[in-house]
Amino acid sequence: MTRLLLFLCLWLSLWSERVLGSVLAIDYGADFIKASLMKPGQPFDVLLNRDSKRKMQSTVGWKHNDRLFGQDAASIAGRFPLDSFSSLKFLQAAPYGSEAASFYASISTADMVQTERGTVALRRSDGTEWTVEELIAMQFAYVRELAESTAGEKVSDVIVTVPPYYTQFERDAVVDAIEISGLRTLALINDGTAVAVNYAMTRSFPTPEYHVIFDAGASSIRATVVEFSAASDSKSKVVKDATQITVHGIGYDRYTGGTELTRRLRDLLLNDFQKRYKRDISNDKRAMAKLWKEAGRVKTILSANNEAQATIESLAYDLDYKGKFTRAEFEAACKDLKLHYAVPILEALAHSGLKLDNITSVILAGGASRTPMIQDAVKAAVGANKLAFNVNADEAAVLGAALHGAGLSRQFKTKDIRITDIGPYDIQVSYQAESKQPGARPRTINSLVFPTGSKTGTKKTLTFKRQDDFSVKLAYKTPPLRGYPTDFLEAEIVGVGEAIKNLTEAGAIDPVIKATVMLSESGFASLRDAVATGEYKDDSLTGKLKDLFGKGSSSSASVDETTADVGTAEADSTATSSSAETSATAVSKKEPIPLEIDTKFPTISPMSVAEKRIGRDRLKAIDAEEASKRRREEARNTLEAYVYRLRDLLEDESTEAPFVKCSQSAERKAISEKLAETYTWLQEHGDDATTMEYIDKRTALESLERPIVHRYKEIEEFPQALNNSQMWNWSSRLFLTDARQNFTKELEAGLPTKYTKEELDEFEKVLKEHESWLDEWVEKQKKVKMNEDPVILTSEMRARAKVLENHLQKLYRKRAPKPATTKKSSASASSGTASTSTSAGTSEATSESDTASAGSSSSTGAASSQDPHRHEEL
Repeated sequence: MTRLLLFLCLWLSLWSERVLGSVLAIDYGADFIKASLMKPGQPFDVLLNRDSKRKMQSTVGWKHNDRLFGQDAASIAGRFPLDSFSSLKFLQAAPYGSEAASFYASISTADMVQTERGTVALRRSDGTEWTVEELIAMQFAYVRELAESTAGEKVSDVIVTVPPYYTQFERDAVVDAIEISGLRTLALINDGTAVAVNYAMTRSFPTPEYHVIFDAGASSIRATVVEFSAASDSKSKVVKDATQITVHGIGYDRYTGGTELTRRLRDLLLNDFQKRYKRDISNDKRAMAKLWKEAGRVKTILSANNEAQATIESLAYDLDYKGKFTRAEFEAACKDLKLHYAVPILEALAHSGLKLDNITSVILAGGASRTPMIQDAVKAAVGANKLAFNVNADEAAVLGAALHGAGLSRQFKTKDIRITDIGPYDIQVSYQAESKQPGARPRTINSLVFPTGSKTGTKKTLTFKRQDDFSVKLAYKTPPLRGYPTDFLEAEIVGVGEAIKNLTEAGAIDPVIKATVMLSESGFASLRDAVATGEYKDDSLTGKLKDLFGKGSSSSASVDETTADVGTAEADSTATSSSAETSATAVSKKEPIPLEIDTKFPTISPMSVAEKRIGRDRLKAIDAEEASKRRREEARNTLEAYVYRLRDLLEDESTEAPFVKCSQSAERKAISEKLAETYTWLQEHGDDATTMEYIDKRTALESLERPIVHRYKEIEEFPQALNNSQMWNWSSRLFLTDARQNFTKELEAGLPTKYTKEELDEFEKVLKEHESWLDEWVEKQKKVKMNEDPVILTSEMRARAKVLENHLQKLYRKRAPKPATTKKSSASASSGTASTSTSAGTSEATSESDTASAGSSSSTGAASSQDPHRHEEL
């Protein structure tokens, strides 16, 4: 971990401080939330919560009207079982009545209701209903507040980890929660891929390596086969210091995770209690919530010990419960699960086309990977020598997500790590074939566009021969899990008839509709755009020559490599005639006509813009209410602390106490009376008072104490202010004496003076006025008692000293005048040079030339000797 942090600090130091911005990463788990903040100038690490913990429980709840998060929210479940909501990850986009909803009902005491969209909402004890997206958004907003408190600025961009098996429905639910929380989605990243990024950050791969990321979390178990290699560019040249991460296969078990183990252990406790006391408490929500909490604690103990003691006070019917459980009993209750633990690894290898011999290691991540029975099952499947514990099981995913998010934001300089991920399901496009005969039964055509294992970030172009508007559906080939639909998006392509007509009238040959389907980096499949296009005859000589030499455009076979031509049976005859026609006449392409796409969601729809706006407004209303409560509590706490402080000051009767020395008896009496009044008010009305009432009461007390505080501060600051004033007097007097001496010497030597007499006289006047004022008022202040108001303020002393300082600085910084350059010295030098030249017996012309040259040289030398800067100025 230390190596990683040092490495990241080195890379982040290359980032320009002029670019501002932070990136938040959230690893949202069924049990815990981990977060990390990437901000220039701050160490890269896991974000701490308000209790300085590196992870927080994925729980939100209410204690009466107070909303709680994390451990605080989880701890109240035994008292308020209908108001504490945990393990919400299982319910993301889950249809009401689905397998996911049924599993959640078996582990939670929450009251589930159905939304208008067919998904699950949870109802509080007071009847308030919250969608799962809104509850998770609250937790995201809580993390955002922590990040903004750490960053000291607004945080907007977030990257969130999701399991690789998440469907489009579930990914939409995550993004909806992000938007409701007030954040902006930078990307979603599969958690196994995020762990791979963290693993690659401090490593290089001169030769390709294959690893399995085995992520055992609370909700599920995932395995991801990852290839690490040196990255290369489009020309297959290796890019220096760049790493390529390529996902080749995934495997998963949605429900065999840590939560299922807790459920099994809770049932052990439940059966033991009911067997002892012959009481059925399975419908007692408080008792079941207490059992769940204790089962989680006992499970943690059994991960490191062979036995553990369960203890619950007043579980039900005023009965305390105690029970001892061994690891053997626990594992016996879960023995059927052992067969499932290693299956995701085998599935991922099968999908990747690799064998276990090709794998360098199986990297364990996730909190449940510490469970002995899970480790034993994986060890039995892959061998002990393949197991690797070289990443932080809890934090690798969030740190990897943060690093990837920093790279996407383009605001940080991090190691160049490139990711190629895959989709987990077969995705097909479905549409009805255009009827050629009136009354004929419509025929549905299905075309597989993104098979399982398709790379994310790719797109395919679909070609349709249509004359009118039509709809295209995107769907999973088979249900992704029980209770979930297959269709997830329907796109109606509008304006086809008019576009085809315009193309035909313009001379287009066999106009078609081309639609682009994309599988994004975050795993979303969508219909991105649609156009009507065609080819046109070119009867010109140039066009025919292009066709002759093979440079003319051909038929639909010229579509790029990612094109998927669907409905080809309908287009065969047309394509043939088009090809024959272009053999004699060249064709050319013209600008396609964009078509409108009307997107709908036929089954589980994401939240609409209006619904998300309502959700955000509800959260804002709660935030505003809680902020008002915090301000009220802060005002009350401030008042109470102030009252107790004043009381302590009044009770201290020592004559040496500053409060006593600086106050008068009448002032202390007035404060004592007001203090007693305020204390009584707090006892009688403090619980019902408003924020402003607290502030007004404190202000009234402060107004009485303020004169005393003012005297004490003036007494405390007076020595420094006086010393400062005297220092400027002394400095000014010293400067003035020296300046007058220099002034006299310069006059006697006939040199220009730096200061004029008027300037020095003016400065001396200011100095004497300051000295006189200071002497007078300091003497007056000496006669003032400590409990009397000062006659001279330190602020005025500093202001007057500043005036003197400014006068002194102005004179001190004045530049000395430059000595004048005399013509006499230059003429003398020229005359001497001319005489020397003549006595040498040279010709007259030569003497004149030499004289001019020497004279010029002498003049320059004289000027340089008097002013060494003269040459630079010239």
